[in-house]
Amino acid sequence: MIAPAVVLMGAAVVAVPLFRRLGLGSVLGYFAAGVLVGPSVLGLFADAQAILHFSELGVVMFLFVIGLELRPPKLWAMRGQIFGLGLAQVFSAIAALMLAGAALFNLPGQVAFIAGAGFVLSSTAVIMSVLQDRGEMSSAEGQKSVAILLFEDLMIVPLLAAVAFLSPLAQGQAGWNGVLIAIAALAVLLAVSRWALNPLFALLAQARTREVLTAGALLVVLGAALLMEVAGLSMAMGAFLAGVMLSSSSYRHQIESDIEPFRGLLMGLFFLAVGMSLNLAVVAAEWRLLLAMLAAFTIAKGVVVYSVALLFGGSSRQALHRTSMFLQGGEFAFVLYAAATSAGVIDARENALFSTVVILSMALTPLLMIAADRLLRSEASMDGVDAARDLKGRILLIGFGRFGQISSQALLSRGVDLAVIDREPDRIRDAARYGFKVYFGDGARLDVLRQSGAGLADAIIICIDDPKAALQIVELAQHEFPQAKLLVRSYDRGHAVDLIRAGVDYQIRETAESAYLMGAEGLRVLGFADVDIEEAVEDIRRRDTERLAEQVQGDSMSGSDRLHVQPVPDR
Repeated sequence: MIAPAVVLMGAAVVAVPLFRRLGLGSVLGYFAAGVLVGPSVLGLFADAQAILHFSELGVVMFLFVIGLELRPPKLWAMRGQIFGLGLAQVFSAIAALMLAGAALFNLPGQVAFIAGAGFVLSSTAVIMSVLQDRGEMSSAEGQKSVAILLFEDLMIVPLLAAVAFLSPLAQGQAGWNGVLIAIAALAVLLAVSRWALNPLFALLAQARTREVLTAGALLVVLGAALLMEVAGLSMAMGAFLAGVMLSSSSYRHQIESDIEPFRGLLMGLFFLAVGMSLNLAVVAAEWRLLLAMLAAFTIAKGVVVYSVALLFGGSSRQALHRTSMFLQGGEFAFVLYAAATSAGVIDARENALFSTVVILSMALTPLLMIAADRLLRSEASMDGVDAARDLKGRILLIGFGRFGQISSQALLSRGVDLAVIDREPDRIRDAARYGFKVYFGDGARLDVLRQSGAGLADAIIICIDDPKAALQIVELAQHEFPQAKLLVRSYDRGHAVDLIRAGVDYQIRETAESAYLMGAEGLRVLGFADVDIEEAVEDIRRRDTERLAEQVQGDSMSGSDRLHVQPVPDR
């Protein structure tokens, strides 16, 4: 039992760092290692499907962790993107893929539908891994990608029901029974998540044993996944819903930290198993057909994803970035194809062909994303705009708007070595006209922070006006660059509270000090003495600091508390 585990870990330990060093990413490294040790090359593992089925727990845990980050109000706020953007992309892509399969490969209608429906379900594991690695999960574009993936996960339910209706081996009543069972399972899961999970973890916490809490967290994830699987639904969707229901729990962070080691290990095992599942005999025998299908399906889906992104208000850069991520099929395609084969809708040869096309598309995704990134980077660097690369400075300043420009003056006046990045090309060109060298880069991306010298900086000053992005940069910097002090511009009082709770070294509200000066000047024109003015401002500043500290430690203050300021006695 130990030897297979040693082989898998050894393959991953060798391949993943090598592929990352080559700039090809860890996912492709896992794929390559899986192909090497799988049945088609070294033959060290004969049953890749068994490992793939087990390793799907990595995807399950990944969706659970994502669910923990999406509280019900936030998920409700995303409903327009999930059922607008997601629906438009999925249904349009299914239609385009069906047309490509029928017109180019003479597939019967129901076979073309199954082939297209499977390929349209993008890989949650691949895309979520990419978003997390790049620090894009909380960005606006990242949230759109998450919304589309959630809708694709939801689609596995009606698609499996469609397989049951198309099957010559099943009765229509069986299909309706499956739908009713699925609805009942969802109701049970939501009820348990809503009323039983918090009391369960409160009880487990009383044991004051971390192992018990870890076991409880695993029980919740695996139990939810098992319930969905028994009901014929997606295991990942069950875990995601359980995560959403626990997202408001006071035990959320503890649960997430307990799940994280298992999630990372099983996600790597999943990518290894996908590589093992690639049947090189099928590739060798039907390589022309496979390449043609891969090209046709990839182009058809890419055109739809790009067009839908533009239709919903995205720029051409955003559309190209999203397209590069969603070009592949995903892990749920294997579930759909297996169900269709069992139901007699497609035969074993078609299952092997379609599954191989999906695996090849997943393996190509990292390469396509690298190509897209280089294209986007070259576009961003045109006309006097240089991308951040190998920068060095005692201070990394992120954001060169009006706040960043003023903040930099004192540092520059004392000869401090600054590395400055911004993501607005026009602003960078304007700065260059006045003698300032600013580089193009999105500070919310981990790879950009590394290229910008965050690992060598004594301090990182965050001057952007996007509260979510600022918090995201703070989280990345605290985890990856602990040597750097974090000085952050806060957008408002609520953002200041979030930053203080996050543990930044210094934060300042962008309008606070200027507002204090304006009030002081008002007292001055009324004839108050300078000593009284200074005392009044200091008193206001002190009470504001005290209220902010209370707000950080306790519940949020009401709107009236935030706005009320007691009058300063006239002395």
